Amino acid sequence: MSYEFEQLSLAEQFEQLMAKNDKLEMRDFLNHQNISDVAELLNEYPEFEAQIIANMAIHRAVSVFKILDLTAQKRIVRELPSFKTAELLNELPADDRTDFLEELPKEVIRDLIKLLDPEERKITLSLLGYPDDSVGRLMTPDYVYVYADNTVEEVFSTIRKFAKNSETVDVIYIINENSELIDDIRIRDVILAAPDKRIDELIDGRVIALNVNDDQEHAQQVFKMNNRVALPVTDNNNILLGIVTIDDMLWVANEEYSEDIQKIGGTEALDEPYLEISFFKLIKKRVGWLIVLFLSEMLTATAMAYFADEIEKAVVLSIFVPLIMSSGGNSGSQASTLIIQAMAVGEIAIADWWRVMRREIFSGLMLGSILGLIGFLRICVWHLLMNHGVIQDLYGPHWMLIGFTVGISLIGVVLWGTLSGSMLPIILKRLGADPAVSSAPFVATLVDVTGLVIYFSVAYLFLQGLLL
Repeated sequence: MSYEFEQLSLAEQFEQLMAKNDKLEMRDFLNHQNISDVAELLNEYPEFEAQIIANMAIHRAVSVFKILDLTAQKRIVRELPSFKTAELLNELPADDRTDFLEELPKEVIRDLIKLLDPEERKITLSLLGYPDDSVGRLMTPDYVYVYADNTVEEVFSTIRKFAKNSETVDVIYIINENSELIDDIRIRDVILAAPDKRIDELIDGRVIALNVNDDQEHAQQVFKMNNRVALPVTDNNNILLGIVTIDDMLWVANEEYSEDIQKIGGTEALDEPYLEISFFKLIKKRVGWLIVLFLSEMLTATAMAYFADEIEKAVVLSIFVPLIMSSGGNSGSQASTLIIQAMAVGEIAIADWWRVMRREIFSGLMLGSILGLIGFLRICVWHLLMNHGVIQDLYGPHWMLIGFTVGISLIGVVLWGTLSGSMLPIILKRLGADPAVSSAPFVATLVDVTGLVIYFSVAYLFLQGLLL
């Protein structure tokens, strides 16, 4: 490459090579770029995605393909020739291949599996046979294992022979003659040991393993608590089946985060990218919760109708209905979001419900008092301005009692909102449901209805015989 060519930006270099249409020069250029830079080219030139992947060495093409989003992966597989697709899928690590395939329609999966080599097809079908969201779907069968009576020198021979196709060699797994997991050992400990030392002299028996049917969220917590880059996966008989690596856990964390955010927003989790999901499927995902929330809000109208006489006698009370309802809903949404997030990262367990409730009682009282004081002062300032002829009198001679009504109501509504928002996720978790479904809109709707009851009950207490 000339000096002038090397001074151009990556995109400009790529455009020049595309104009020359020299496949060998293009292949050499792509194979010498960072994987992340090639991914940027794919994002910038989506019309050349398949050509870029097809012109790379297969091991580098796989590395790029793995970090692309699902939409780009699907386009590439759709545009590549069959033989190139087969080469790409066969080279992909089994866990990454399974992640990709399980996002596709069943008929597409069937056609792509036919392209796999017999051994890879067997592995893929095995992984796809495990339950959705289980550790079995994430594990890779490519790992290095040795036996307890092997020497360090024999272990290095095994690594040289089999590690090329392994996803990681940071950890070596020790099994017995029945393929049962005995322990795992870091490669550092093997490197520092004498060549003639036996592996059973190095192991400490503190192995941590996942069950193939464990939930992926549980696996995520195990990784977090034990600071591991990989964990072994066993069946119910302690037979070593594969390993799960930290990059898989990062993918799970991203998926769980996206799903929880969607549920918190009051919709079902989307199982496809937003721009890829069909219009009617998107409507179906959203309409369910909207109907539930709409029917719930009808209870608000019922509560308003129940207090119609009070509103008719003291129209001034209706001025503060939006203020009371929004304050309760906002406090409930805050609490719900905080607790759901804390439960997701393992900071809160069901057993902590009393500590959470006690904390939220004090928080609700403090937050409600702050808002109640602001509401009371607002009425006082309005009354002072009215006395000076600046604005119209809205509250009449009982402005002080109306101020107390609004202030005390805000304390009660905000307290109720924080308690509802914090306890609902814990209750749902105890019942075996997903805490994220106690979404902010659902909590807000619940607090709207009860907030009206609290508000008019306090109003009746202060204004009975005067305005009511």
